[in-house]
Amino acid sequence: MKTTQYLFAGFGGQGILFAGKFAAYKGLIEDKQVSWLPSYGPEMRGGTASCSVIIGDEPVGSPIVSKPDVLIAMNLPSLDRYEDSVVPGGMIFADSSLIERKVCRDDVKVFYIPATKLADENGVGKLANMIIVGKILKETGEYNEDAVIAALKKVISAKHADMLDINLKAIKLGYEN
Repeated sequence: MKTTQYLFAGFGGQGILFAGKFAAYKGLIEDKQVSWLPSYGPEMRGGTASCSVIIGDEPVGSPIVSKPDVLIAMNLPSLDRYEDSVVPGGMIFADSSLIERKVCRDDVKVFYIPATKLADENGVGKLANMIIVGKILKETGEYNEDAVIAALKKVISAKHADMLDINLKAIKLGYEN
């Protein structure tokens, strides 16, 4: 029986809640027990945002993630705030385009992904969040293309259905880097 606790964190406008919702839907599609708990500051863009996601084989008792197995830090304040809370042996994914410092711990696996730079260079604009999601799926061995596409179809509104391919491109960019 496996349960993984994820904490997505960054500024509002970076797609933190979207990435967390994608992870939660992917878990549901794969018949897992899931919890998704968004949290954001007073500003939708520029304020702090975080999202706790728990995916497992057993029912989720509490939606709060205080000791994440996987931390996604999209900016320096998020890394500063949550780095010490990651469980030993956990993983930290950091957007190295926006975070210049290295992780201070040596008991976690760290992945530095220049996600914002990759997004700009590859025409996927504001999808640095999904580039990091692609890297997470690779490093955790959780990539399943059918589930990825189905989850994207759930989280992308009908009004923005044209964004499916570009989100898939961003995920594949992260997977390949």
